[in-house]
Amino acid sequence: MTNLSVALPAIDVVDDAVSLAPGQPTWTLRRQRDKVVAATQSSHDAMFSHAVEGLTRTERLLVALHACRVSHAPNLAARYREELAAEKADVAVADAVERGDIASLADARLRAMLDFAGKLIARPIEGDRAAIEALAAHGLSTPALVALGQLIAFLSYQVRVVAGLQALAAAEASA
Repeated sequence: MTNLSVALPAIDVVDDAVSLAPGQPTWTLRRQRDKVVAATQSSHDAMFSHAVEGLTRTERLLVALHACRVSHAPNLAARYREELAAEKADVAVADAVERGDIASLADARLRAMLDFAGKLIARPIEGDRAAIEALAAHGLSTPALVALGQLIAFLSYQVRVVAGLQALAAAEASA
């Protein structure tokens, strides 16, 4: 049973990445927990608001693009690429991140953030004290470090939700 008292956003990033539309069984199943749908989108909105201290919105979008590439989430990567274009981010930088060519980036701070994100996603054991100290050495303040950690955790969640819903939608389509 859906909870109609929860206001849902006009654009839902997860629905968009999975290509879910009203009336599909997977869309309907997801709406059985409207509160979770709304909280997931609200978390996305908070992670990418201009009010996050210590990291620019463009930096966060580049981290998201990189996280999606490392996590093999092309639909979400496309979404973040669109947001980078809307933000008027440097196309060459976005291209390098999308290719995984982090070493070519001139911005050492951005390279450090992307390296850290990759470690936490692919090899979490390497996201240790030394990795955090390397970020601090590149000028990330404590609020920026916290924001980056929260962003990476949220992206991991978002990628998994999208992957699960894509699997359900694929099973629905083949039935």
